[in-house]
Amino acid sequence: MWTYLSYGPFADFDTYERWLTECAASTDPRFQAFVDRRSGNAVGIGAFMRIDPPAGAIEVGHIALSPLLQRSPAATEAMYLMMRHAFELGYRRYEWKCDALNARSRRAAARLGFVFEGVFRQATIYKGRSRDTAWYSVIDSEWPLLREAFERWLDRDNFDASGVQRARLEDIRAALQSRRDADGRPGEA
Repeated sequence: MWTYLSYGPFADFDTYERWLTECAASTDPRFQAFVDRRSGNAVGIGAFMRIDPPAGAIEVGHIALSPLLQRSPAATEAMYLMMRHAFELGYRRYEWKCDALNARSRRAAARLGFVFEGVFRQATIYKGRSRDTAWYSVIDSEWPLLREAFERWLDRDNFDASGVQRARLEDIRAALQSRRDADGRPGEA
């Protein structure tokens, strides 16, 4: 979990807690806790960062999900809620950046509907190695279709009694896009 983050792993819980306390005081990045409704326990974190209201751009990052949240509908919902909040605040560009070697993060960005924009080579150095950064984004004109896809995917009717999805998010999004293309309204709600 810590391989592609510039911090961690932490030696013990006290060290992690001190780091979290410092993060909670920050306004950029502005950290969010993902809390399980049933248990009340925090099961992950993420942050809004590189917050630039004049440019209308904001990035999501510092995503660290516990095994309880990874690959779950709740993880998708957390990412949807952060994205929705950004667009409701009036941002016109929502960014996702990750280490170009982080295949899981890159797959997650694509699954969530982010558009790949390219790789910034030798963008930074962390943990003693050079990092190429893969850039992804969603822009405001793409948001209505994505919002509808997320809401259809998150609907209870999309899951069977065992909690298994009936339709994949990507397939819902593709069907919505095909319908809009046929109507001559690509990407519009």
